[in-house]
Amino acid sequence: MTVSEPHDGILFRRLRWLTGLFIVGLVLSGATAMPVERELDWLANWLGASDQSPSSLGRWVARVQLALRETNARHPFIAYGFDWLAFGHFVIALAFVWAWREPVRNRWMFDFGLVACALVVPWALVLGAVRGIPWGWRLIDCAFGFFGAVPLWLCRRYARELAERK
Repeated sequence: MTVSEPHDGILFRRLRWLTGLFIVGLVLSGATAMPVERELDWLANWLGASDQSPSSLGRWVARVQLALRETNARHPFIAYGFDWLAFGHFVIALAFVWAWREPVRNRWMFDFGLVACALVVPWALVLGAVRGIPWGWRLIDCAFGFFGAVPLWLCRRYARELAERK
């Protein structure tokens, strides 16, 4: 893309920065899926979580920690699902590289990402209820959709403005 006006250059740089931020967020989110048992141990330590914790969060984290330890000890192949979760994040991040490279031409990627972010909310609320996930934790999961949507919405707006100016 050739940038003809100073405002176009500003929009283009914003698009690149926000798309890069989204890509980094996907990669970090994926990377944290693989060492989940170790991360849960750190969280439990930090919270002082146990089945005797005064807070419901501490009791929940202790319950999840125990279940994950038992599952990984008896059925380590189940953790392969976390590896595939990470892979999915990495592949989606890779797809957004095309939006980073040519944001106006590939502006449909921002629509795709916004739809995916919107779907996080019903997915977390419905399946969280089915799986017995506490309400607060489901809201944390919903927040991933919201925080992912913010940069994508701005990218969509900036890419559309650049396309209209051509």
